[in-house]
Amino acid sequence: MTNKLKLTVRNKFTRVKTARGRKLSSKNWLQRQLNDPYVKQSKQDGYRSRAAYKLLEINQKYQIIKNNSNILDLGAAPGSWSQIAVEFNPKKVIAIDLLEIENLTDVDFIQGDFLDQEVRNKIIDLIGDEKIDLILSDIAPNMTGHKDTDQLRIMAVCEQVLDFAKDILSQKGSLVIKIFQGVGFPEYITELKQLFAKVNTYKPDASRSKSAEIYIVAKDKK
Repeated sequence: MTNKLKLTVRNKFTRVKTARGRKLSSKNWLQRQLNDPYVKQSKQDGYRSRAAYKLLEINQKYQIIKNNSNILDLGAAPGSWSQIAVEFNPKKVIAIDLLEIENLTDVDFIQGDFLDQEVRNKIIDLIGDEKIDLILSDIAPNMTGHKDTDQLRIMAVCEQVLDFAKDILSQKGSLVIKIFQGVGFPEYITELKQLFAKVNTYKPDASRSKSAEIYIVAKDKK
């Protein structure tokens, strides 16, 4: 793993032609994808999405992915964060998502909701008497476009992930979670500081500037 992330693709602009029946929003999305250097780099590097570089940046700064550790990837589809986790020679990587994921080498995939007891039982079956050392959560609920509603939805997910982490995360374990700043954010940070020794917020360069997302990196569960 290199110590510094570099984009090696050339940033040549591709313009999308207007097609009959294609909405302007679809055209703009497609044009953004075609001209996104991280999308191009992910194809070159064999990652399933540009999100891989978000985790690479986070790990470069905070070193949260450890060798010989149990890692749980929540909201894993299409699997790029699990791909990164495997590169660090962990003991086990478990990916969970409501959507199906194509097979990934050295990744145990569970399709379902991490809140369901059946899914939790499958996790326990995979790790036995051990605990999870790192939880990765890039989950984002379905967005409505209404800012206040979307903020409530993302905060609800973050609370569910934190409650889950309290039960399954090992002592000295870590959590990386996507969140939006807004209502409930300061209180959430306070709650995390009660459970973890170190809590930081970080917006990777790979996160689009127009996106409201940031990531919380919480280390050393008390």
